[in-house]
Amino acid sequence: MTGTLLVIAFTCFGLGVATDTIIGVQRRSVRPVPYLLGMAGSALMLVVGIRALTSASVTFDLSKLVNLETTGLLLDHLAGLFLTVLFALGIVVSAVFVSWVMPEDRSHRRGIASGYLLLLASVAGIILAADAFTFMFAWEALTVSFYMLTSVSRDTARNTGAPWSTVGIGKVSGAALLVGFLLMAGRSGSLTIASWGFIKSGTVQDVAWVLVIIGFGAKLGLVPLQVWIPVGYPAAPGPARAAMAGIAANVGVYGLWRFLGTLGRPPIWLVIAVLVVGGITALLGITFAGVQARLGRVIAYSSIENAGLIVTGYGVALAGSFVGSELLMAIGLLAATLQAVTHAIAKTALFSSLAGIEAAVGTDDLESLRGVGRRMPWSGGTFAIGALTLTGLPPTIGFVSEWFILEALMQQFRLSGLAIRLGLAAAGALVALTTGLSAVAFIRVLGLTILGRPTRRVLESAREPGIFAKAAMALLSLSCLGIAALSPWEIRIIAKGLDPIIRQGAVLQALKSPWILQPVFPGFSIVSPSWLWLAMPVAFAAVFAGAIALSGGRYLKVRRVPAWHSATSGVSGAAEYTAFGFANPLRHVLGNVLGTTRLTLPIQGGDDGQGEHLHLETVTRVVEPVETYLYRPLREAALAATWVVKKLQSGRLNAYVSYMLIALLIALALTAALR
Repeated sequence: MTGTLLVIAFTCFGLGVATDTIIGVQRRSVRPVPYLLGMAGSALMLVVGIRALTSASVTFDLSKLVNLETTGLLLDHLAGLFLTVLFALGIVVSAVFVSWVMPEDRSHRRGIASGYLLLLASVAGIILAADAFTFMFAWEALTVSFYMLTSVSRDTARNTGAPWSTVGIGKVSGAALLVGFLLMAGRSGSLTIASWGFIKSGTVQDVAWVLVIIGFGAKLGLVPLQVWIPVGYPAAPGPARAAMAGIAANVGVYGLWRFLGTLGRPPIWLVIAVLVVGGITALLGITFAGVQARLGRVIAYSSIENAGLIVTGYGVALAGSFVGSELLMAIGLLAATLQAVTHAIAKTALFSSLAGIEAAVGTDDLESLRGVGRRMPWSGGTFAIGALTLTGLPPTIGFVSEWFILEALMQQFRLSGLAIRLGLAAAGALVALTTGLSAVAFIRVLGLTILGRPTRRVLESAREPGIFAKAAMALLSLSCLGIAALSPWEIRIIAKGLDPIIRQGAVLQALKSPWILQPVFPGFSIVSPSWLWLAMPVAFAAVFAGAIALSGGRYLKVRRVPAWHSATSGVSGAAEYTAFGFANPLRHVLGNVLGTTRLTLPIQGGDDGQGEHLHLETVTRVVEPVETYLYRPLREAALAATWVVKKLQSGRLNAYVSYMLIALLIALALTAALR
């Protein structure tokens, strides 16, 4: 039965690609068909995931189909967990696409549906892969889908470099995984991923660990491999951004989880590096999110922040694996998985609502979107709930996941090694700073786009998307809020899914009682998101009633002004708060991180009868440090090396034979060293 569902699901994806390729997008009645097929395929994959979570592992042998000896699909609890989460979102994103493609006053392009459906099929292939060949085939197909989605809108200058950045980092990711897989296959003598768990500790295992972290970290956006996200996500059309950030990026999470269960105990230096790099990634991502002028780039940088939070929790799990603490490993994996689920749902909500807003208004510039939430309550409300979720405020699922991450990082006192304790402490400090800055970043966006005074452009053009998109956004909003109330059930499902990596009972130690959570270790701290859903409304009602009673009824007669207003009543026009102005303190306080530079230029001069005067303009810029100080020097060095290498092309046969001999000797030396 499961095999039949898989075949039908992949057939739906294939038929959708064929429809988009052959028929195209000219006929309005045909445009939603590929996305409806994507919705059907995602629903079938969701059923497969639920069945995998609730039953024993199943393996499908594909060796006869592709004529390779060890090729197959594996459906275990971990695969079932990720299939369930990601393809539930696949249904939602497909529904948003259906509404997004229907209006006639929009540029429709062939290839968007094909790239999206290839993305869904690739994600399923990666999660189901039981061997290196299937995994790498699906991984490279995912890179192709990213290239298709980011290159379809190369009609503006700022989008021309996005496909190359995206595919470049994708190839780095694929190359790292390929080399790591070859090392493990060569040592184990098998291409089956499960067989790599028997590799003995040593140099090969340590190198494989590093390559796995690089390969999957690049897909997530781990520093310094995050440079493609701020240009890649905004370049994708409409809801495709939600598919890339909310669905496809999480295959990096799946890969890290899968190989933690396969490779076993990591080296201590790698544990510390993952913790520190994860914290730096989170801080760097949210810092740059807070100063962006375009809403798409704000959300993209927020994805980098969430990648850092997820990897930091993963670092705690690595620390538990290194010291042999099952409970520490359990709290790290649980915290990271909760954050991955939060990121997937909230990021899908943000990009789905942005798709409707940008399609209606025609831009994602924050200044032009002022007050759009008032004119588009469905999209604006979904965006607000998604933003509050990523800020980590109760009663959203973001509060639960970030609470678990902070609690996991506080467990360093249980360890004896100074180095690993310092690593956990440093990561904890970086994450704590990140959570504070995330509130600043998203309050700016919410104040301007949701609560601000609508601009003329918004008043004239804002309109809500169709019924499919409204239903999808309502479901995403309810998920951000409702799953928090049901967080004990969420933890039970996650514990079941993590069973191939860590014992289910260890993860369930997070349930102090049916409705009260603890960070796995008893006697530390507790929280009940479920009870918060009861206590917070009661407290709000009590404060409201008390304010009315104590004011003698005058509370309801208070003069009312717009919710997001400047400090002085009546201020408007150029004197109002702007997205740039609100973020200016952040540019000054974190100038060393942002590389803030200020340049004062004369813009106007003249004589008004009272003497000459001069108008000055101060231009403030921020610099992406990784791109400026790492990739640009590397680019220059690569171009110089290319110029030198060109001289080696002498056209003489004996020279080429000598080059081959040198390469062979280097390869033999490396092979001997690894053995």
